[in-house]
Amino acid sequence: MMKMLLLVFYIIGLTCFSVGILTFLYFPLSLVFELRKNKQPIFNDESPFVSIVVPAYNEEKVISRCIESILASNYSEFEVILVDDGSSDNTLEKMKHYETDPRVTVLTKKNGGKASALNMGLKLAKGEIIFFVDADGIFAPDTISKMLSGFRSKDVGAVCGNDAPINLDTFQTQLLNLLTHVGTGFVRRALDTIDCLPVVSGNIGAFRSSTLKKTGPFLEGFIGEDLELTWRVHKAGYKVAFQPLAIVYVEVPSTINGLWKQRVRWARGLLKTAYIHRDMLFNPKYGLFSFYLAINLISMIIIPLLQLISIILIPILLFYNVNPLPPGWINIIAWLGLIYAFFTLSFALALDRAWGDYKYFYVVPLWIPYSLMMDVVMLWAIIMELRGGEAKWNKLDRTGIISSRDISGR
Repeated sequence: MMKMLLLVFYIIGLTCFSVGILTFLYFPLSLVFELRKNKQPIFNDESPFVSIVVPAYNEEKVISRCIESILASNYSEFEVILVDDGSSDNTLEKMKHYETDPRVTVLTKKNGGKASALNMGLKLAKGEIIFFVDADGIFAPDTISKMLSGFRSKDVGAVCGNDAPINLDTFQTQLLNLLTHVGTGFVRRALDTIDCLPVVSGNIGAFRSSTLKKTGPFLEGFIGEDLELTWRVHKAGYKVAFQPLAIVYVEVPSTINGLWKQRVRWARGLLKTAYIHRDMLFNPKYGLFSFYLAINLISMIIIPLLQLISIILIPILLFYNVNPLPPGWINIIAWLGLIYAFFTLSFALALDRAWGDYKYFYVVPLWIPYSLMMDVVMLWAIIMELRGGEAKWNKLDRTGIISSRDISGR
């Protein structure tokens, strides 16, 4: 029996290692992104009209600074469509304060979820390019123009911007800030290089209106509407690009409970999207993206479960005096893991030119319990899906906190 458990442990370890080794490809791919000479932006000699849709539900703490940052943009050809999704606080009243600006339209509706609010704004949007932005987002003056430069060819149907956490007042938010550089700035550069970017973030994303006419609107009553729509963009034959210079400053979860709810929502969105678009997996019709999706799903769904199983197996094996890893190997793995973590973070911060964020490296040890929590998050998300748990917007409780970060640019 112990030999069988030990074999299972080694198989799990080998599987996790094999998938993890693929992440080394992100390093050269992200460098290619930085070094390549992009084609001339398709909008270089003209200024397309832009519609910016901002859905909001109980966002009174942050909605005003979001609107003001957009209106202060150095790009002139745009409209802002504010959609109140049946808020119970003063969100609508704060929105109406900006109706005197001819660029602003305020809509209100019965609470129906984020996707329904986005679609309501989409119906009124006049722009050739349509931005979708969360209500806590703060634009830099050049965010709009930088996003437009991401449409570097006519086959780019959508562009994902770069989000920068702004509430860096706790250990948790400082860790999430570092991980954002890895998961967003670093990984998305690499995936853009091979046309495999799987999501246009709800924080800051832009779509051609012509693309949305082919894909259709957001799927209402759905968790992870931004992810699901992005897969439809790929399905329609368009490319999805990343523009790291298009910055939006956002809040990240400042409490464990808030982080848990957000990550469970994201995990459930991935599970639902993968099920709906399961026909894309390994389908040559969708090119390299179809093969990347399979690897991504293994990494995001299967690997966390295997890691949890291995954590359970270790004490069982030790109880029966079977040490799965000799002490020497434990030390080697620990040191290699620590070195890899610091190297990856350093590399990601360098790509984003976020030199000031190196001062948060003291929170790196928190990456270990965070990773374990993300494993449990995926397990719980799977359980929720099997139970048929209700799909809710389940937005973060905003703090309204702005750190000392310079929001005029990184």
